[in-house]
Amino acid sequence: MRNFSESNIWLKGTEIVNDDYTVLPKFPDYKGFGLLTQLSQTAVTMPSNIAEGSVKSGNRDMERELEFSLGASYELETHHVLTCELHGIETDFVVNKIREEQKVQSSFMNKLQPFPLYLST
Repeated sequence: MRNFSESNIWLKGTEIVNDDYTVLPKFPDYKGFGLLTQLSQTAVTMPSNIAEGSVKSGNRDMERELEFSLGASYELETHHVLTCELHGIETDFVVNKIREEQKVQSSFMNKLQPFPLYLST
């Protein structure tokens, strides 16, 4: 078992959740309810999957949870792009952290598997 709370990728994921939650109050009350829900749920999914993967017995299981987390990070990035386009709420600071997290996760995943995971960014 790995200690997820000391993991750099988990710590960065929790930072993104905190930053994400600073954006949520900027939404007008009458708009974006579906996007608000998606933003909050997707953000929490990233570090949660990393934590879950840390208790898996093998690298393959850990890698699967990291893939879920990485997928959630791309989903969250999309939500932030839409937030900017639809509501004019600037979230570049969060998007930059998400992209950094994607690189770190991809690098870690490459170390876990025998064949490199190629990810274009």
